[in-house]
Amino acid sequence: MQKARKISGRQKAAILLISLGHEVAAKIYQQLTPEEVEQLTFEIANLSKVDLEQRESVLKEFRDIAMAKEYITTGGISFAREALEKALGAEQAESILQKLTASLQVRPFHFARKADPNQLLSFLQDEHPQTMALVLTYLEPAQASLIISALPHNLQADVARRIALMSGTSPDVIANVEEVLEEKLSTMASFDSTQTGGVDAVVKILNGVDRSTEKAILETLELENPELADEIKRKMFVFEDIVLLDGRSIQRVIRDVDPKDLQLALKVSSEEVQNIVFENMSKRMVETFKEDMEFMGPVRLRDVEDAQQRIVGVIRRLEESGEIIVARGGGDDIIV
Repeated sequence: MQKARKISGRQKAAILLISLGHEVAAKIYQQLTPEEVEQLTFEIANLSKVDLEQRESVLKEFRDIAMAKEYITTGGISFAREALEKALGAEQAESILQKLTASLQVRPFHFARKADPNQLLSFLQDEHPQTMALVLTYLEPAQASLIISALPHNLQADVARRIALMSGTSPDVIANVEEVLEEKLSTMASFDSTQTGGVDAVVKILNGVDRSTEKAILETLELENPELADEIKRKMFVFEDIVLLDGRSIQRVIRDVDPKDLQLALKVSSEEVQNIVFENMSKRMVETFKEDMEFMGPVRLRDVEDAQQRIVGVIRRLEESGEIIVARGGGDDIIV
């Protein structure tokens, strides 16, 4: 038998797409970058013939890797290794995992993102605020929001501040915390040194808590670190979030903002944002806005961002005074 020639990863991808058929290949193409599409198309075009042995080998490798990823998603690297060894043998299992770990990054506390928030709260409530902050940064925003909302008020702002100021954590520290949490939740996990925390992380969490919790945290932060509180508030609501407002609130915002700012802000906005704003204007005002935006010509991105930020400032002011309501997590925003 002729020895099968070694093929590259791109060639394997091309063989896989051909084997899966045109419809599936087209859907996969939609998830790729233009450069990746170009490279794969080139490989497919240069594949004059794919023998059965090659095709079966590629499909088997794809199946094994997909199975390994599923095991990793279920329980982490350790669980995946054990399951693959039982299914494929130690040598093949290790080979597959080595192929994956070069490109697959398993985030720390992966197991915790599948745990019940109440269980995590039981573990965290007696820990140091810095430990709480570390774990929360690795959780899904919805989980972290529930946990930070359940903490005592004197801890909420402290933990939020620590998340916002966290730029990175030693892998050894992550491993130690993860090991303790792993034992308490009786599950498996793996870790890396991914950078965590920062203002964006705390914003995601605060966007999921109820209004009273958010207000209490921000008020405390304003006293302790006004600059940090301002930065968080600036990111709490972006201009595109105007779609979260009801019609009456949008109309109020339109009355209070500078028309020139609104025209600038809308010029690069999505069609959804433009439509929602225009729906809350008079027909004549819409025509005027569209004409002014058309004759505005090219604008600097910085000018657009500044205009959007001024509008966000108006929205925040109106929300704080209770004149409009911004939809967010928690029961405080239920209107009856």
